[in-house]
Amino acid sequence: MAEFQNRTKLIKDEIRDGHVILQLHSIVPSDEGLYGCRFLSSNFSGEAIWQLEVAGRGSALHISLEGFKEGGIQLRCSSRGWYPRPKAQWTDPQGRCLPAEFEAIIQDTQGLFSLETSVVVQGGAHSNVSCSIQNTLLAEKQESVVQIADVFLPGASPWKGAFLGTLVGLPLLLALLSTIALYFFQKQRRTQETLKKQAEKEKGKLTAELGKLQTELDWRRAEGQAEWRAAQQYAVDVTLDPASAHPDLAISEDGKSVWSREAASGAAAGAPQRFAGQTCVLGRERFSAGRHYWEVHVGRRSRWFLGACLAAGPRAGPARLSPAGGYWVMGLWNGCEYFVLDPHRVALSLRVPPRRVGVLLDFEAGKLSFFNASDGSHIFTFADTFSGALCAYFRPRAHDGSDHPEPLTICPLPAKWTCVPEDDDRDTWLQPYEPSDPALGLW
Repeated sequence: MAEFQNRTKLIKDEIRDGHVILQLHSIVPSDEGLYGCRFLSSNFSGEAIWQLEVAGRGSALHISLEGFKEGGIQLRCSSRGWYPRPKAQWTDPQGRCLPAEFEAIIQDTQGLFSLETSVVVQGGAHSNVSCSIQNTLLAEKQESVVQIADVFLPGASPWKGAFLGTLVGLPLLLALLSTIALYFFQKQRRTQETLKKQAEKEKGKLTAELGKLQTELDWRRAEGQAEWRAAQQYAVDVTLDPASAHPDLAISEDGKSVWSREAASGAAAGAPQRFAGQTCVLGRERFSAGRHYWEVHVGRRSRWFLGACLAAGPRAGPARLSPAGGYWVMGLWNGCEYFVLDPHRVALSLRVPPRRVGVLLDFEAGKLSFFNASDGSHIFTFADTFSGALCAYFRPRAHDGSDHPEPLTICPLPAKWTCVPEDDDRDTWLQPYEPSDPALGLW
């Protein structure tokens, strides 16, 4: 992009370790916005996005005495080089706001703002007046104070005649005001330097703490990915069993994909009683010992359930998808809430929304684990005692009105690539999470 030419530098000396640095020089307000970084290799893809905010702290305040106006003295305060749009305020010694007589904010060609404001100080009202300009993004401000004696203000005062006779000394008065302003400016500058040193000290402490947290996060992420890769060595070939499919579901010829037909009102006539109204299908394979791993492509569907259930069927009566009913499942509801049933619904907050979900069954250990195959992270593990053989469970749910009514597809393993081509998914790396309304039915 032309606006970034000769202002950027990409440092990729450590790219083999997953580290790159983008340096951006000569920052201007138009540089604000989203920046991203994406890694892509034969077995991994990932993206991070940042929001860059630009702030400019303006020049020192300049206060000038403009003369007499409306029975008082007019003061003018100005500064330039601010970003974003600053706010100005006049106050009296008690901190009360004074209404500005005039205010103008102008943005130059570089996007920086200049501000000019004035106030009329009446006789006998204030011993001194302060002008402050604040940067709303940095929560920082510059302030300058001017002291004005009542003797210099017009009004009913025995000194008025003497004051009019001393107008020839106005240059001296201006020099006095400039000296006062310089004094307060230097005092403010010393205060800012002290605050800057304190901020740098606090920043160093915060950086050290963030480094520790990042190290722990990297360790936990590497540990989760190692667990996922270890699970893949137990990959098995899972095929859908058309005989177990609800009449509202369609099964592909190769037995690897399932999707919903047009939604019917109520439970379909002739549906197997074991479903108790569930539009689901089971895998052909029965697992009663050992470890078994399979992966399912869920794509961008907004509703689905995956997991395992007892091959002999759930308990009699209305089936609730929970361990107590012979089911161990994870699901997505309305595209915004991931959850498991353990036995009650437990909401999950995922860093990266999964496009593929891995399932690991360890029968002897009584564990059923779910993995996000999009980034290799561990999602959740059920711990239970299985009372009989288990089989894979799939429930794509009825048409949900989403733009991506994709089927649930069992992926071939070992999987080096996603089993179904995917569109650009840069908009999915930040997962919103809002607890759903308890009144909404999921079944």
